[in-house]
Amino acid sequence: MWEPAWRRSGQEPDDRFSLANERTFLAWIRSALALLAGAVLLVQFATRLAPPWLLAAIAIALAAFAGGLSLAAYRQWRANEIAMRHARPLPPSIAIPLLALLAGLVSAAIAVAVWPR
Repeated sequence: MWEPAWRRSGQEPDDRFSLANERTFLAWIRSALALLAGAVLLVQFATRLAPPWLLAAIAIALAAFAGGLSLAAYRQWRANEIAMRHARPLPPSIAIPLLALLAGLVSAAIAVAVWPR
């Protein structure tokens, strides 16, 4: 099986830390899937909310962010593995503040969509 060069550098980290890093990666992937499910839900089932263009914009933003979060999860997992292999501090993640910002923006947009007319 092919193995990237970074997996052959440094020392093999403790299995517990690698498995914890993998669980964190999987949690981010679950979050991305939840965002994608929310996008599908808005497009398919939120027919009574208005305006329709706002719901479409929210769904597109959720789907795009789900893809971006998946890529960010992989990059963070990889960066953590490399840091652990070289006994360096774990790098910070930009995904956490971005996810919080997106949740706030989507909440505000949905509040506008459900506001009585």
